[in-house]
Amino acid sequence: MNVSMIDVAVIAAYLIGITAFGIWTGFRRNASTDQYFLANKSLGWFTVGAAVFTSNISTIHLVGLAAGGASSGMVIGNFEWMACFTLMLLALVFAPFYIRSSAHTLPEFMERRYCPSARTFLAVIGILGALLIHIGISLFAAAKVFESFLGVPMITSIVVLSLFTVVYTALGGLKAVVLTENIQAGLLLFGAALVTILAIRALPSVGVNDVASFKEAVNPGQLSMLRPVVNAEGHLNEYSWLAVVLGYPILGIWYWCADQTLVQRVLAARTIKEGQNGALFAGFLKITPVFLMVLPGVVGGVLWQRGAFQLGTVPGTNNPDYNTMLPMLINHLVPAGLKGLLAAGMAAALMSTIAAGLNSCATLISMDIIKRSRPDMPDARVVTIGRITTGIVMLLAMLWSTQGDQFGTIFEAINKIPMTFAPAVTTVLLLGLIWKRGNWQAAMTTLYAGAAVGVIYFLADLPAMGKMILGHATHAGFGGLVSDPVQGLGIPFMLVGPIIAVLCVVIYIVTSLLTPAMDQAAVAKVCWDHPLAFLKGPVTGVGDPRIVTVILLLTVGGLYVFLR
Repeated sequence: MNVSMIDVAVIAAYLIGITAFGIWTGFRRNASTDQYFLANKSLGWFTVGAAVFTSNISTIHLVGLAAGGASSGMVIGNFEWMACFTLMLLALVFAPFYIRSSAHTLPEFMERRYCPSARTFLAVIGILGALLIHIGISLFAAAKVFESFLGVPMITSIVVLSLFTVVYTALGGLKAVVLTENIQAGLLLFGAALVTILAIRALPSVGVNDVASFKEAVNPGQLSMLRPVVNAEGHLNEYSWLAVVLGYPILGIWYWCADQTLVQRVLAARTIKEGQNGALFAGFLKITPVFLMVLPGVVGGVLWQRGAFQLGTVPGTNNPDYNTMLPMLINHLVPAGLKGLLAAGMAAALMSTIAAGLNSCATLISMDIIKRSRPDMPDARVVTIGRITTGIVMLLAMLWSTQGDQFGTIFEAINKIPMTFAPAVTTVLLLGLIWKRGNWQAAMTTLYAGAAVGVIYFLADLPAMGKMILGHATHAGFGGLVSDPVQGLGIPFMLVGPIIAVLCVVIYIVTSLLTPAMDQAAVAKVCWDHPLAFLKGPVTGVGDPRIVTVILLLTVGGLYVFLR
């Protein structure tokens, strides 16, 4: 191992302390389903917002955003700031119906709007998403970091972190998860801020003494959040402003407004207003990763290019492996004694994401599959099944995490995989809330057809599939038949999503108009009167969610103008 005994003691104290705290705050011997899965609907806006934020931020973000900052620049931060806009939608458009319906899960809400089949479809998507992405890939990414940062074997990291997390999640339920997430939010932000400050303070050692010399040291455009549609080679830019504006909402509405792992915290709010402001508070927190996780990567790129330290290389090539940027920065900047604290911050990011995914899977399986098939089952039995489910899902995710190196770029993989089903889910969910004429036939046709098109796109764009079709005539770094700009169509995955979404909207509208309307009185209980109806009603003060939304909108807009 590459750490001192003091660092090991800090890490051990954190793991034992956070597990004990989770069990102490959440465990109840005879907990009801409301207590175990929804924390008895007792959460305030601060707890909801911090829990939503830490459920999202994992080690993938810490490593991936620093790597993206070093290779591509601040533009990678669009994945953070665009989330603010979809969180505004969650707060104003979706949350009121979710909380008012008293649903335990998002699939349960889909059944009330459409039909039981829609509930089953979304439950399966939620379980697979949590198992494969939130838990499995996050676990793999964290184990890779701990291996390069601390010298701990991957299997050891996976087993140790999984055991501590599954204990307090299974015993304590949602309340244990969200209260530990509050502590973890502070710890990971402290660690990220520490690395940022130390990196900036190291710049004078490589001859960068002020802002002007820093701008000269970075690559052209590296400090800008906005990229042109076409790059210097005449190809579509992967993260152009057009791709971000059109593509992010397709992913973002599914991720922030329809994924049980994130939305479960809002469902557990004590009132609609607390849930809405909790989502908006998460939006304010999503501003910080650009400065505390992307910027250190940009600064680290300058330190690396000027010889302060060396990066690892991609296996089999001489290309720099930017995924090693954060571990190298920490090893270069952070003195012994504080490394353990930063390792605890990384563990906090991982454990909060895993715990959220585990609790989400347990809720979906217990409430949308078990309880639904046997509605007379006692609460205590359902909670027991939820605890057992947590352990089984953790075991499956541990096995899946060992296959993580099958993917080339993890950060892109976690965004590209959901593009297979996100356009269909986003279309059905959004139109279902703002258009009463939409019916269950349209929902199911759109979900099946959209997911089928998404899977075909995903398979066709796999580099291995392209190489098989084109033979061995592909160039080095071939990206796939759809996205590769030289031998493929040259369409970035962020622009594929909007194309599939347009197809889904057409299918939804045409099918709705060709089939009978649903009972309008029943639909009115889970659908807005018109698309802007959420703006109606008297403003109740500074804490009114619409006022908070305006403040968040002006803040993010101003930052975009500053870093355009």
